[in-house]
Amino acid sequence: MLRLKSPVPAWARLGYTIGKLAITTSLSACRHKGGGAYIREMVTLVVATTTDPASIGPASALLAMPGWHPGPSVQDIPSFVNKEVRLLKHNNSIVREDHLDKRWEEATGESVDEVIFLSRHTAVSNRPALTVHPIGVPHLREGEVPPAGGKPGWAAPPNPRIGPWLRLLKNIAESHNLIPEFEVTLEATHHGPLIESPTMFVEIGSTEEYWKRQDAAQAIALLLWEGLGLGGGVAVGDWSRNNGRNKILLGIGGGHYAPRHMDIILNDGVWVGHLLSGYSLPYGGSWPIKRTCKCRRCWWNMERSH
Repeated sequence: MLRLKSPVPAWARLGYTIGKLAITTSLSACRHKGGGAYIREMVTLVVATTTDPASIGPASALLAMPGWHPGPSVQDIPSFVNKEVRLLKHNNSIVREDHLDKRWEEATGESVDEVIFLSRHTAVSNRPALTVHPIGVPHLREGEVPPAGGKPGWAAPPNPRIGPWLRLLKNIAESHNLIPEFEVTLEATHHGPLIESPTMFVEIGSTEEYWKRQDAAQAIALLLWEGLGLGGGVAVGDWSRNNGRNKILLGIGGGHYAPRHMDIILNDGVWVGHLLSGYSLPYGGSWPIKRTCKCRRCWWNMERSH
């Protein structure tokens, strides 16, 4: 692991394991009951908000596909179940509904393997886009107020599906004639909510006209359907199938949409972690970096030292 020890700027207290130092795999988590161990089911949370048409649109399209049935509610948030996938629909800001993974685990006893948020994307260009990205605000210093959730110096473990799903999303968009009208792109690491599980955002942009587009919503629903293996096929971006053979990219520098990084990630066999754009790198300062090793059930681990 790479570990950044204090004193360092808050943005630098990232400490993510990178490359093959980053990788720890676990197919299950166990707990003990009555003196015997049993397997806790590992689940994927897909999170949508009813306040955002670019979020609830793909969620509704996904729920229209076969295999779903009602699941438990967590603090008045309803859920729907399909195999190992749990779709949650809440009524709050998507970037401020914190700790949904831990809240789900406490309420159900299931272990959250990963979280996928559905959301709208905004851009000054107003260009229609389908985007994926990891989350966090590691560049903010202590005392600064994050404009869209999270907390200074924090970032969630990136979901290993980001790279493979970017490639799958591009193929789906092409087959549904969304390209060239829509751009399929990566975004750099940004915003909340606070969460501990490997996480990614999948977004539709960039104005209300496009947030409501049913063809875009259907493409995102199909990404989830195929990517999570709900239709009976092999799931896309399952790190446990990689066995450490492929390349892992940590993106540093460049703009928010990371075109150079994306050119690499579009190649088969490339996995991606965090993408730290130039604006999030306050060049200068010390980096007292030390290699350590600490395992967790995540693929990319984070350890912060205060």
